[in-house]
Amino acid sequence: MRILGVLLLLSSLVEGISVSQRKKVVQSFSVRRNSSSTSTPLQVGNGNFAFGADVTGLQTFQPYGILSSWCWHNFSLPTTPGQTSVTDFTGLQWWTHDRLVTYNQPNPAQDDISTWLIKNPQRVNLGRIGFSFGQKSVSEADLQQKSQVLDIWSGELTSSFVYNGSSVGVATYSDPDSDTISVSIESELLKTGLGLFLDFPLPDRNKFNAPFVGVFNETDQHQTSLEKVSAHSAVVKHTLDQTTYYTTLTWTGNGSVTGPQQGTHRYLFTPSSSKVQLTLAFSPTLQAQEADYAAIAARSQAWWESYWTSGAFIDLSAVKSPNATELQRRILISQYLLAVNSASNNPPQESGLVNNGWYGKFHLEMNLWNSLPFARWGHFPLLWRSLPDMYTRFLSSSFDRARDQGYLGARWGKMTDPTGRSAPGEINSLVIWQQPHPMFFAETEYRSFPNATTLSRWDTILTATADFMASFAYFNKTTGVYDLGPPMYPVSENTNPNATANPTFELAYWRFGLDIAAKWKTRQNLTVPSIWLTVRDNLAPLPVVNGAYAVYEGIPSMWTDPATTNDHPAMAGIYGLLPPPLSGPPLNESFLRKTADMIYELWDLEQSYGWDFSMLAMNSLRLGDRERAVEYLLHPIFQFDDAGYPVGGSRVPTPYFPNAASLLIATAMMAGGWDGMEGMQFPKGWEVEVEGFVPAM
Repeated sequence: MRILGVLLLLSSLVEGISVSQRKKVVQSFSVRRNSSSTSTPLQVGNGNFAFGADVTGLQTFQPYGILSSWCWHNFSLPTTPGQTSVTDFTGLQWWTHDRLVTYNQPNPAQDDISTWLIKNPQRVNLGRIGFSFGQKSVSEADLQQKSQVLDIWSGELTSSFVYNGSSVGVATYSDPDSDTISVSIESELLKTGLGLFLDFPLPDRNKFNAPFVGVFNETDQHQTSLEKVSAHSAVVKHTLDQTTYYTTLTWTGNGSVTGPQQGTHRYLFTPSSSKVQLTLAFSPTLQAQEADYAAIAARSQAWWESYWTSGAFIDLSAVKSPNATELQRRILISQYLLAVNSASNNPPQESGLVNNGWYGKFHLEMNLWNSLPFARWGHFPLLWRSLPDMYTRFLSSSFDRARDQGYLGARWGKMTDPTGRSAPGEINSLVIWQQPHPMFFAETEYRSFPNATTLSRWDTILTATADFMASFAYFNKTTGVYDLGPPMYPVSENTNPNATANPTFELAYWRFGLDIAAKWKTRQNLTVPSIWLTVRDNLAPLPVVNGAYAVYEGIPSMWTDPATTNDHPAMAGIYGLLPPPLSGPPLNESFLRKTADMIYELWDLEQSYGWDFSMLAMNSLRLGDRERAVEYLLHPIFQFDDAGYPVGGSRVPTPYFPNAASLLIATAMMAGGWDGMEGMQFPKGWEVEVEGFVPAM
């Protein structure tokens, strides 16, 4: 309720676009379906918990997930001698600037424990609930007049259909304050055999669980039991190895729960009246469920209204252009979906709470894209759920990681989980662009809250980060500059790590991070460590090939070999995501423009994905080409489906939320401008109303 109170307070401070206008614009893009999608559900949720539904408002025909931020599972450790404990893992050594450095990578001599660390823990699908039609086998094709609306203004999902001549109406909500859904069902069929089933899966060992999570047929590998049954409630206990949680079902009117059915973990709820209201609550401990359907529905409606009436807003409804209409749709539904999937106590995973990518783990290099929109759109209470607390929680393991490799400070991991442990992997251990993210988050927060509290909240984290960054840079006695790498992977992750040195984006981001760290100390009247300034002022120059910025220094055949012009064109980020440098030589405008033109003409964007298009759009904005910015945001490869989910494509699962998040970051820049170019930056002729945006850096 603290978060709700802050949001309501912020909403009272917003002036400009009226509440009624906001509501009209938002509700005009509510999602409508007449059949289930086989790739994306319609969701209700609160950022730490989400429920995915098919066209019935439940999970009758499509076993979509019920995912949380807290429920994780580990399979049993290996029994291979010398590989029975996490501490047995040794990693691999790579030659790194005249010394051997141990990296957290799979060791062929320790294949079992290496594999275990990669695959564990997995995020758990808490269960599945759907309609039971008695002994009859019913498919979605047997339903008529199917209709479904997700009202993103209130968080209400309403569904209706006709079966055997009788109508069924369903309303589904998620509680904003707990891991609970509430459902109201009305139908005469409830008195003649229509009921509900509740089933529980086992996690699986697949890297990608999309569109569904878990397996329902390996029933002997886990246990469920009815723990408590009363006239209006029942509790199911689910045990998976060392993981246990409870599902509490409460209902109005007469009804009963039976099960599990033989050989399954399926339970049946049988009502006996034409209307039933129920709640389904999940918890790691056995707790009484107090809130009923009506209370949860009211809380959901209040929370979502506070969300939409607080923070920043873009109204494109007066623009007479299909491009503007589609951009508005993407903006609004992305805001809804990020609040459901990414406003977590942990860093969001790239598939949110829809399904599991990378076993449900999250990637710290993607946290900037996933979480920054909450700050840029004025929803700081949602950002503060995880930041800076996440960095504080992971600080100890990050100190250990740096120390074990011979560096100072804290080295942040990549593919991690709530423990802060980074999964073994060559790319995981050699990617570095997540390191300056704390500086970007901190400076963004300070621009809205320039006070001592903000400085204090982030100081320890920024100091530890900058200490590592300065320690990591290698002084090249031959050239007299500080190098980044090798070995390393740049943003694109597709180069030879032993040949990759001084990538353009990472060099620019290193300078940015050390600039902000130094500024942070100055604001507090503290001494700036001299090594920070020495490294910053002597970083290798940004590499240039044929008058344009290159992926990295010495890359062969840049701009002439198709192998070098695909994946993430991160060079665009030095003047898209990042502001002009505060120190050192300024960016060369001629090089910037030629780089943008070369990417536009030569880059294989069909092999790009994710946030590439938003980053290119921001680069286009800073270069003054607003039309090209919109072109990138609506590029055919940059797809959003009928329910507004960002499409992952062939390389990553759908949804891929960095797409949605980056779109909101880019449109925030379009709405608020940036330092030195404040104000709206939409294409000429667009009549747009905006409010609540702080200019980007």
